[in-house]
Amino acid sequence: MKPSLKSGLKHSFAYTVSVNKTVPHLYPESPELAVMPEVFATGFMVGLMEWTCVQLLEPHLDDGEGSLGINIDVSHKGATPPGFTVTVEAECTEVRGPRASFKISAHDGIEEIGAGTHERFIIGRNRFDRGLQAKLARAEGKVDA
Repeated sequence: MKPSLKSGLKHSFAYTVSVNKTVPHLYPESPELAVMPEVFATGFMVGLMEWTCVQLLEPHLDDGEGSLGINIDVSHKGATPPGFTVTVEAECTEVRGPRASFKISAHDGIEEIGAGTHERFIIGRNRFDRGLQAKLARAEGKVDA
């Protein structure tokens, strides 16, 4: 990672909620979720928060690097219908070796709908891919046994 990655960096990202980002669409095969209200799903809000942090990190990573979410602690406080635009604000609060921590919040133009913290681990994509391939090979051996 580049030395430009420091605490205090901020980034915001706005996203208009579509129907396919509502609770019934989180796991379409779930009959329990299918009957839930069509409001922005917590799972998709968490993904949007991660996406915003990935965008914040991207210019500060070296070629071949990426990041993985390793911890998230957020509340989802307000229902957001489709058509509303959710803006996520992210601030890098700490960089400790390959770990970056963030304060995050989401607002739908009417109220804050979520807030919390997130942590990402900076990885070398080649090394990660090798580890994943090794895991797949181990799983394949179990299937054949």
